[in-house]
Amino acid sequence: MKKYALLKTLLLSITLLFIPLANAAEPPVNPDAPKIQVDVNSADAATLALALDGVGAEKAKEIVAHREKNGDFKSVDELMEVKGIGKATIERNRDRIVVKAK
Repeated sequence: MKKYALLKTLLLSITLLFIPLANAAEPPVNPDAPKIQVDVNSADAATLALALDGVGAEKAKEIVAHREKNGDFKSVDELMEVKGIGKATIERNRDRIVVKAK
């Protein structure tokens, strides 16, 4: 019986050692790291999804579809016309979004 108690104690100790690692916070964001800028009038969906925070593949496809249907964006705020893109997403990405006229 002592062997099993010792084994349980050992396994519990090992488990307790790894709990902090499993709950570790994400590393801090480096505010000095360069942010990728993307022109929403020329970028493809894959590029938009990679460059913009909170914009996945589906939203990126919606941006491209809106651009193809309605023409180039004239301002960053026009992105709110795209389904799934709201003010919070735009504000989070404002410094990454470029709107160039062709």
